Formats: sequence, C-alpha cells, structure tokens
Amino acid sequence: MLKIFLATKNKGKINEIQEYLKDIDINILSMDDYPKFPETIEDGKTYEENALKKAKEGFSFTNLMCMADDSGLEIDYLAGRPGLFSSRWGKTDKEKNLKVLNLLKGVPKSKRGAKFVCALVLIAPDGKRHLIREECHGEISFQPKGHYGFGYNPIFYVPEYNKTFAELESDVKNKISHRGKALKKMVKIIEEIAR
Repeated sequence: MLKIFLATKNKGKINEIQEYLKDIDINILSMDDYPKFPETIEDGKTYEENALKKAKEGFSFTNLMCMADDSGLEIDYLAGRPGLFSSRWGKTDKEKNLKVLNLLKGVPKSKRGAKFVCALVLIAPDGKRHLIREECHGEISFQPKGHYGFGYNPIFYVPEYNKTFAELESDVKNKISHRGKALKKMVKIIEEIAR
C-alpha cells in the first residue's frame, strides 16, 4: 500500500488532510509516528521555501512520499503581518487571535481586509516535486466567533457566507479555504501516483 508522510504535528491540519485523502487507498503517517523526526527550522523567505524545506527533510528522514505545507494569515492593515510568522505569533490560538484583535482595535470594517495563503508541497516516491499555492480572501472580524477549526479561524470572516471560518461547516470551509483548494488539486496528483 502506498504510504504518505505528513510533515506536521498540527492535529487540525492532519485531520483536514486525512479527510481529503479518505477515498485513496493510502497509509497516512505523521510526525506522531516518527517521534525522532527533527523539527524543521522554518527560515525561508516565502511559504513555498518553508514548505519545500519541510517536505525535503520529511522525505529524506522517512524515505516516504512526503507532503508539507506552510500557511499564514496576511492582514492588509498590518502590511501583511503576521504572514510567515502566523503560527509563532503567540503560544495559543486564543493568544494569537487576541493579539490581532488588539492591533486592529478601532480599525473600521473597510480596512480589515485579509487573506489566508497556503503553499503545499508534495515530494513523490520518485523524488519529483509538486507545488501548489492557493489563497482565500476575507476580513478580520471584530470578535472571535464559532467553534470549528483551529488557528485564526474564529476571526477570519468570509462576507459571502456572513460567517467566520470557525462558524462554517467543514464541507463548506474545505471548499473555499486556502488549504482546501490546494488539497483538492494535490489529491488529483496523489491519485495519479497511486494508480
């Protein structure tokens, strides 16, 4: 059976990816299965560089097809921050969300534009690299809402649905999210490899 290693410890990401790969006959492994896998130093200047570095390290450590992503939240009013540092902007999701809301205190709705960015990299069993980048545009809400998802989902508001990511059912969120759109394309590549 084909095996794939997900170079992440993030349970939310792992669950999301597993959902996309559920129809493929594939054994999904993550960093939980490789406790000695060294943490990747994310020192790239782009999401693509960080995702590729994680995928390369995962591929060479496990000798398995490897998928890694780097994603972030870019807020217009904060000149694109937190961006590459999104996952390191606080110790907990709650802390990160409060930091954003405090920095946007008093900022009107018209200036709260934001986007989620995802760079997804797959290194196939033959070493071939596949890279996909997707975005999802929205705005920052005035307060956290919803209980689904993880990270900045409670404050990322999607006007077309009048809801935050954390209020959207997973099937809707997966259809419109940055990672969801990237994974949909990547699944087609994995299906080809699995044939």
